[in-house]
Parts: sequence; structure tokens; C-alpha cells
Amino acid sequence: MIKEIILISSVFIQTSTIGNLTIEEQRIPLAEEKLGQAAKEYDFILNTLTKAAPKLSKESISRLSISYANNLWLNAVADIQSEDSSPDDRSLYWARLKLSKLIKQKAKVNSDILWEMERGSRGQNDINFSDKATKKILITGFDPFFLDKNIGQSNPSGLAALMLDGKTYHIDDELIQIESVIFPVRFADFDHGEVERFLEPYLSSNNVDMLVTISMGRDDFDLERFPALRRSAKAPDNLNVFTGADSKNPLIPMIGNQKLIGNEFVEFSLPVKAMTKIQSPYLVNDRTTVTTTKKTFDADSIKQLLDTTSVAGSGGGFLSNEISYRSINLANQLNSKVAVGHLHTPRVKGFHLEKELQIVQQIQKIIIAGALSL
Repeated sequence: MIKEIILISSVFIQTSTIGNLTIEEQRIPLAEEKLGQAAKEYDFILNTLTKAAPKLSKESISRLSISYANNLWLNAVADIQSEDSSPDDRSLYWARLKLSKLIKQKAKVNSDILWEMERGSRGQNDINFSDKATKKILITGFDPFFLDKNIGQSNPSGLAALMLDGKTYHIDDELIQIESVIFPVRFADFDHGEVERFLEPYLSSNNVDMLVTISMGRDDFDLERFPALRRSAKAPDNLNVFTGADSKNPLIPMIGNQKLIGNEFVEFSLPVKAMTKIQSPYLVNDRTTVTTTKKTFDADSIKQLLDTTSVAGSGGGFLSNEISYRSINLANQLNSKVAVGHLHTPRVKGFHLEKELQIVQQIQKIIIAGALSL
């Protein structure tokens, strides 16, 4: 493979490419071979664009790709929420990569088009809270990851985002509404400031009541009380990018061209007492374990973490910790009144529909319990 330095707006990342295809896009043939229909579910949408491409200008294809990206999200949500569906988060993931590959091959695209396509296909253009909703809940999930270990890997947090998007619940005098998006497992997008760019309007205006970032974690559910500033996981992202961080060399992530500014640890503001009442079928823990450069321990309070250097938060040292830290840090900077925090789900190996449906159903109950307590 050819090594290149790829520029994504102001962020440099090093990865392996063939032509201008990323590692994620290069995995498509293997995914089609191993996953079958799960990796081909939305080919009918992409085939329409492929057939139209010869008659269109490169500029028209670029613009049209954003509309197709929006439609991918809407189709995935509708399909997964239909009564006769077999829910699978992986289909949207692979369709998105096929779309980005297609428009790169058919048109001369710039980074702005690729960013807009990403945002549309991840639900960012489909946040529609009703004025009648008394509790507005925004959740985020993640793409599948570690795909070189298991190309068929799913992510229950992404499935939850798709299954719960737009759902409403009438309980007593409350109308609870959930809207959702899915984030990539890529350091470059985080360094570009995509988390802050998306969340700032909601946190600054306080026009949602609760923000729950969700990712796949350990054996049970964990509400991660103390996220850490620094990256320390050795694991690669979905572009096979390694940051060089580890437990002996925890690194501060970037936001644009500068290092992210904030305290070494922050604390969530979720209604944890209400959310931890949902203890079946999986336990729901209020997790306080952190690692500093001196030790690993269960912190009693945020004050105990002052004047320390972070290595890992209660949510670890990878992007699940980071989305939690960035969202809470931004909320603190904006003096937001929104309840913010992170929920780790039980992990799954590959794709396990029955287990993932159980996980999503419990996420729904946890969120509703939290919302009703606000």
C-alpha cells in the first residue's frame, strides 16, 4: 500500500491509501464477501446515482451526493424501525463508505462536500424536535470498529441511535422525544472539532434537556462519571491511525490547530440515581474508576482529581472517553443547563441480534427514567 499524508481541512492524518480511497473504503469488497446482504442493503440507492452519473456534471454529482447521504440515513431509520425488519446497524455504515467511494470516483470532490455527506448520512440533518415535547433527549452512537479483527463487527450504540431516532413516549404529563446521530471512529474527525461543531447549538441554547453519548464497552452498562482529557489507548481508529498515545504517554487531543483546552478530568451531570434503577437484564453501574500518572483508583469526587494529570477516564482512553469529555467540557464552557454524560453498553462480538435488541431496549428504559427525573 502507498503511504500518504491526507489533509482533512486543517487536520493532518497519516493512513494507508490506494489512489484516494481510505482504509475504510478499501474494506468494502471483504465486507460484501463476508456480510452479504448486510453490506449491500442500500445498493439500490447507490445504483441510481451510478446510472445517473454519466449524464451529470461533476458539480451536480457532488451536490446530489449530499441528498443521497440524507436519504441513506432516512432509509436506515425507517427500515430498522419497521415492524418486519431485522435491525442491523452495519448496513448504513457500509453504504456510507460506498457513497463516498462512488463520488470520489465519479466527481472531483472537495473536503466540504465530503464533510456534508458525512454529516447527512449520520443524521445531523434530521434533528427535528417537536414543540410539544416536554423532554427533549439527544443521543449519539458510534460506527462499528476494530474491523480488521472482525469485518462483521456491529456496534449496539449505533443500532440504538437508529432504533430510537425520532421516538416519542407519552408518560403521565410528559412527552419524551429522542433524536440521534452516529459519530465515526476516527481521530481526525474529533481533532477537526466535529463533536463541538455539532453540539454547540444545542448546548448553548439549552434547547434539549439531556445529551447521552453512547458507545460499546464492557460486560454491563456503565455511566462514566469522570471522563479524562487525554488519549491513552494504543488502539487504532477505523483508518488504522495510531496517535502514539499510551498509558506512559497520554496525549491531549486537538481541536482545529490547537490542543483541546480543559481540566484534566470533568464530571457528568446525568440524573444517575434514576438511570441506575434500571438494573435488568444488565447491571447499570455508576463507574468512577480513573487513572492518573500516579495511580488507578475509584475517585470520590471531582475535587479529588484536581492537580492530577489524566491518563484514562472512567470511560477509558479511546474515543468513547473523548466524546464524553468533549461534550461535558463544551457544556461547562457554555454554562449549559443540559444534563450531559456517557453510557457504555455491554459489548457484543460480531453481530448478535437478540443481545443487541436487549441492549437497545434497556437503553430506552435508562433514557426514559433519566428524562422523567429531570
